[in-house]
Amino acid sequence: MAIIVVGGSAKNVGKTTLVCGLIAALDSLRLTAVKITTDAHHGLAPIYEEKCAGPATDTARYLAAGAERAFLLTGPPERDLAEALEEFWPLIGRGANLIFESNRVMNHLNVDTCLMVRENQPEKPRFTKCLNLSTVHFVDAHVVRDAEDHAFGWEFGDDEPSCPIFHLKDFAHISDEMKGWLMKRPGLAP
Repeated sequence: MAIIVVGGSAKNVGKTTLVCGLIAALDSLRLTAVKITTDAHHGLAPIYEEKCAGPATDTARYLAAGAERAFLLTGPPERDLAEALEEFWPLIGRGANLIFESNRVMNHLNVDTCLMVRENQPEKPRFTKCLNLSTVHFVDAHVVRDAEDHAFGWEFGDDEPSCPIFHLKDFAHISDEMKGWLMKRPGLAP
C-alpha cells in the first residue's frame, strides 16, 4: 500500500490540480483519492464516496483524472480525524494505494511521500506546523508554480535538510523529472 499526501500553504494554491496530475502520472498505482476538509458540505455524509467523474467537484475531478475511487471526509476542526480514519479504512481495504489532499492527515499516517504546495500567500497554521516538522524529514518535496518545469535542492533555509523543490508550469502535468523521483520513492517503486 502506497500513501501519498499533498498539503499546501494556503487555500487555492493548486493542491487539487496537483493531486489530479499525480493520479494521471502515476496511473499504474491505481490510486484512491481522498480529500479531507473542515468545510461544510451540506447534505453529504461525513465520509462520502464520489461516483461521477467530471469538473463539478474536487472528488469528481479525481475520478476524471483516473482515480480508482474518490472520497470526501468532512467534519468540523474539533472532530477527531483519527476516529474518522478508523471509519474510513473498512470502506477501502488496507491494500489500496492512497493519495490524500490534506494538511491534517499527516499526523495520523505513516506516509510514503509528502508533497507540499507553496505559494506567496499567507500560510495555513497546519502548513507552518508541517513545514517545521520537515526538519525530521516529514516533508519529502515542495512543489511551486513556475514559468517552466525544473527542480532544485532545498531553498528555504541553510539549516534545513536536503529536500527537492519541483517547479511546475502546470500542476496537471507532472514533469518527467518529478515522476522519475516519485517512482524511486520507498513504497511507490514497482
